[in-house]
This record gives sequence, C-alpha cells and structure tokens, in this order.
Amino acid sequence: MQAPDRGPLRAWSYDPLTGYFRDGCCHTGPHDVGRHVVCAKVTAEFLAFSLQRGNDLVTPRPQWRFAGLKPGDRWCLCALRWKEALEAGVAPPVILEATHEAALHVVRLADLQAHAWHPAST
Repeated sequence: MQAPDRGPLRAWSYDPLTGYFRDGCCHTGPHDVGRHVVCAKVTAEFLAFSLQRGNDLVTPRPQWRFAGLKPGDRWCLCALRWKEALEAGVAPPVILEATHEAALHVVRLADLQAHAWHPAST
C-alpha cells in the first residue's frame, strides 16, 4: 500500500487501462467520489456480484475507453464496493503495493492483507 515513506503508488494495469484517471494507477482526487483505490485482480464471482449490485463491469463501453473486464484483469475498485464484496464473501484478491492508502478510510488494513494477491497462488 502507498505510504508516505514508501514512495509513489505502483502502476499495475495498462491493459485494461485502470484507475479513476485512466493512468494505470489507483490514484484518487477530490472528484473521485467513489474512491477507486483498491487494486484488485477481479474474479468471476466478484464481477457477478458487482453486476447484481448495479455496476456492470463486463460490458464494453468504448465511449469511456472501457473494454469490459474478465476474470484475472486488474482493476481499481471502489473501496466501498470491495468492502461490500468482502462482507458477501466474494472479495477479489488485492494487489497491496498498487492499492492507495485512502482505502484505509473504508477498509481495515488487516482485511486487505488477508486478501493480498500472491503470484504463486494464482
């Protein structure tokens, strides 16, 4: 996770191009009311859950430079949606070094760490 003493947030996905600012990073700013700060490797279960909650992350939307997600894609999720998925038992794995510290305003560090993605495990 980004911390003041650890330097810049790690970019994680350029294909698909993720982030509120579509810069490959989970940066945030005052206009990012959804706090797209949790970098996750999405799963089929999470995508179905998100669709059920009214957020279709699968259908391409070229007008927004969005090709649609598939399981295994890395994406900057809204912290609150990730927390909802956690509570529903479908939270996708988190890439900690690409997750913005602002996530901690919504999600406990221990929960993020418990769902940390490890390349050898996937």
